[in-house]
Amino acid sequence: MPNEIFMPKLSSTMEAGTLLQWFKEEGDSVEIGEPLFEIMTDKINIEVESYDEGILLKKYFGEDDQVPVNHVIGYIGTEGEAVPEEPPGVSGAEQEEEKPVQEASPAQAPTVSAAEGEKIRATPAARQLARTENITLQEVQGSGPNGRVHKKDVAAHTSSRPAEAKATPLARKIAEGEQVDLSNVQGSGANGKIVKQDVISVKRTTDPASVISTRKKMSGMRKVIAERMVQSKQTAPHVTMTSEIDMTKVKELRAALLPVVEKQTGFRLSYTEILMKATAAALSRHPAINVSLEGDEIVQHGHVHLGLAVAVNDGLMVPVVKDVLAKGLAELTQGAKEIGQLARNNKLRPDQMKGSTFTISNIGMYAVDMFTPVINQPESAILGVGRMQDKPVAVNGALEIRPMMTLSLSFDHRIIDGAPAAAFLTELKDILENPYELLV
Repeated sequence: MPNEIFMPKLSSTMEAGTLLQWFKEEGDSVEIGEPLFEIMTDKINIEVESYDEGILLKKYFGEDDQVPVNHVIGYIGTEGEAVPEEPPGVSGAEQEEEKPVQEASPAQAPTVSAAEGEKIRATPAARQLARTENITLQEVQGSGPNGRVHKKDVAAHTSSRPAEAKATPLARKIAEGEQVDLSNVQGSGANGKIVKQDVISVKRTTDPASVISTRKKMSGMRKVIAERMVQSKQTAPHVTMTSEIDMTKVKELRAALLPVVEKQTGFRLSYTEILMKATAAALSRHPAINVSLEGDEIVQHGHVHLGLAVAVNDGLMVPVVKDVLAKGLAELTQGAKEIGQLARNNKLRPDQMKGSTFTISNIGMYAVDMFTPVINQPESAILGVGRMQDKPVAVNGALEIRPMMTLSLSFDHRIIDGAPAAAFLTELKDILENPYELLV
């Protein structure tokens, strides 16, 4: 009997997951513990391992499809085992609709076409095939109960159409807008299918002066980030304060500790780890900033867990470095470097993305002096770090060139007032301008 593959429920609040990619194709062998597919939920990419071994018999969903938790997304079994043509993990109501009232031979199966403007009833597999074949479901006669369109109905309709160039829906859309004849385009996709880049290449060859706009579907990660950013800005009144820091002594400290830390850990101490240590020290002295709002309760955290914003392909992740205050710079450097690499490789575990009480977003490697970061809820404050650059400053009445850097503190004005926020930022400035106290 084939084994079902489910969309896993990774938290008590998770209702659906976005399928990012399959690591196996139908017909491939699968071993227990082998990565089978990757999903995205709550801003986390998770590789899901197989609990069974055998042959991947069926995949019901593809890239960027959102699937409810515990919904069957495929089957693993022995070669030749029969599996449902459509995904069985549907709601109770739809399961009832799928049950025939009485047995009927294929020749007697009803076929119903939806009237124009009427919502088409179709299975997920049928909709996916229709998108792939660039077919409007109104064109297809459904053989299921109440005219429901099945995958086999779409396949039958496809085979009855005149032969035409195989192309993705996006490639067809671009070709139509740019007036490119698909019959003159050589496809570079699977089985010779024409993809958007093929159309763009032909257009640029025939009209070098043309400028083509392209579109791509928003990824699952990008959607989650968009929702979180809107939620944060709509619910938390953001206020941002800035302060310019003289980084002379931080540069001296880093230069002195660089070979020591690298010898102990194999990693190079960066300004980020010194900033994290200084921020944790400042938060310990100003606990009113290390808070979260949960319902109508203000939670003042007794520990400092720092989120570290890390840029990844098509998005942003915020892994968490725990108990920063208790770590020395060597341990902190190793922990921050390792978890940052896991984030860039999409290898983070769910527990490594939870529990932060404050976040640091460092874009000092770019030509950006300051910015207004968005709070990473449920936290109530975030620190933005700009670039370090030499500037003329007044020191004891004399003009000197010093390495200066701007910090931007955004905070939730519902629970953090301006004076405590200013006191925290001033404390952080004092620590960074006298960083040797971090070693005591």
